Amino acid sequence: NNGFKFESYSDTEVLLTSYMCFGSDCVNKLNGIFAFAIYDEKNNIVLLARDSMGVKPLYYTVKNNTFIFGSEIKTLLAHPYVEAKIDKDGLTELFALGPSIVPGSGVYKDIKEVPPANYIIVNPSNFKMKEYWKLEAKENNESIDDAVCHTRDLLVDAIKRQLVGDVPLCTFLSGGLDSSAISAIASNEYKKKNKKLTTYSIDYEDNDKYFKASLFQPTSDQYWALVMSKYLDTDHRTVNLKQKDLVYALKDAVLAKDLPGMADVDSSLYLFCKEVKKDFVIALSGECADELFGGYPWFTNNDMKYANTFPWSRFIDDRKSILSDELKSLKIYDFAQEQYNKSLKEVPHLDNESKEDFRMRELFYLNIKWFMITLLSRKDRMSMANSLEVRVPFADRRIVEYAFNIPSNIKLLDGREKGLLRKSLENILPKDIIYRKKSPYPKTHNPIYTDLVCSSMNDILNDSTSPILPLIDKTFVKGIVDSKGSSYKTPWYGQLMTGPQLIAYLIQINTWLKDYNVKII
Repeated sequence: NNGFKFESYSDTEVLLTSYMCFGSDCVNKLNGIFAFAIYDEKNNIVLLARDSMGVKPLYYTVKNNTFIFGSEIKTLLAHPYVEAKIDKDGLTELFALGPSIVPGSGVYKDIKEVPPANYIIVNPSNFKMKEYWKLEAKENNESIDDAVCHTRDLLVDAIKRQLVGDVPLCTFLSGGLDSSAISAIASNEYKKKNKKLTTYSIDYEDNDKYFKASLFQPTSDQYWALVMSKYLDTDHRTVNLKQKDLVYALKDAVLAKDLPGMADVDSSLYLFCKEVKKDFVIALSGECADELFGGYPWFTNNDMKYANTFPWSRFIDDRKSILSDELKSLKIYDFAQEQYNKSLKEVPHLDNESKEDFRMRELFYLNIKWFMITLLSRKDRMSMANSLEVRVPFADRRIVEYAFNIPSNIKLLDGREKGLLRKSLENILPKDIIYRKKSPYPKTHNPIYTDLVCSSMNDILNDSTSPILPLIDKTFVKGIVDSKGSSYKTPWYGQLMTGPQLIAYLIQINTWLKDYNVKII
């Protein structure tokens, strides 16, 4: 409408043209995932912007009057002005919140991350950062039927938009609600063009022998992935991971992220994406549905719901027990509470909310701004390290804005986690898939994995040059290793990082300190 003509089909041209038309306000016109920089020669400025949900990374530092930026921390570290250093503040963050990261933090000394939904304008004398989008509290007076239709329409449209591309794509299919919904809608679109969708699931060597049901993981995913692929008639492929590869890839995961991450939850995804990339360059995945529609136990379990801290990190004091005497003075509990309370002050509310609605809005905000970003970051780093682009339809800004304002009694319809989302998919998925209890990302239950991480951690403990040793209580950690992880009872983070996963996390910290030659100052 403004007279611009397009000469290609590239997103780069769309971005540049939108900047020429709208200036920095162009970011408010975009619905998607991005991190980009535009050099405006006429005005002698650089605009750097990051997408609303923080799917794509963007880091920067200022050294010697030089503004240095990149999509990865390793890009900055390649510059001669930038050193890999961490101070007491960084260590506090690592042990108080890790693998979560404070919005805007790069953990390393003097390295920052552009927070989600922010842009920076740099000129020769300074730079300024601006938040261009934030969640707003709005009245939603829809009936249940209207909310069901609205949710379904938004989701179907978001998935269809994500199917656009020059090359064939696939979907990740665990057999859970979210991945099944994406696969079903994608498969239906493919069938209209006489094409067959390819789906992928992840499993582990001999997992069928060792799977143990728990509150967080009531059923094994692989059975349901096969049920769903048969129902949709997809070309289904299972990536079966070996335990030793899972341990070796802990290092690959650190190198992909430039930081310790979610232990084997990261390394398994890294290996999975590596296999998928052999045949595809684009995949769709179901991240964000749990944070937006209430899929985690802390949305329905009152003890977790009203915990006066991040519900996925409820045992901060337990973390202190692994620290060395020198680091016991780190105020990790105070730091976690400070970040928690700071986030609560940002939560938008409606007037006269009930105690329940007030708390639920807090919980959904915390999940979107913290837990969701941790998982999105994990998905992006592990996939892009293998040159695989993974799209996340549930992160569509329209879905996020709408879901945030659905009353929690409707969102948790029939007292079920993701009750509304389940209801909206009744004409799309079979009922046994819709109403099976949520199961998180599948992990290995094989004792061989536990033996391998314990052996690796023992090697670290017995090597006097291991950089993690000054940070940890060797005797306490040795006790965890000797018990094969069982002596550390509480989840380190989320639902899955217990026992062997905590040991793997410590291995990742040691790998990170060693391979990046991180100086502790």
